[in-house]
Amino acid sequence: MSHYYYHCVSSAKIHGGEPEDYVDVHKWMDRGRQSTSRLLHRALCHHTQGIADGVDKFGDTITNSNGKPVPVSQLLEQHIKEDLGFIPTLDHYLELMHCKRWVSKPAKLLYSKLKPKEEN
Repeated sequence: MSHYYYHCVSSAKIHGGEPEDYVDVHKWMDRGRQSTSRLLHRALCHHTQGIADGVDKFGDTITNSNGKPVPVSQLLEQHIKEDLGFIPTLDHYLELMHCKRWVSKPAKLLYSKLKPKEEN
């Protein structure tokens, strides 16, 4: 889906209530689009860890305008499946990364500073 609002409409069809009941959750899921137009914005939270983070942020359930509690995890899973067809793990995204040299250099510098001196 190209815009979070369509996820909201879908949620209302599935769980009842109005699309506006679901805006905060679906807008949060697509917040990475503010930083990049690339589809890689999904690496921010379109995975199992993103679902856990969303539940931490919004709680276990939200209550729609019909007074029905709706599990946040179901809303997030629905969003990801509508975008990707399945729910990846964070590792699915990390496997696609090609690390540049600058990524590991600071860690090596820190290690060299903290490495215990060998005793003779």
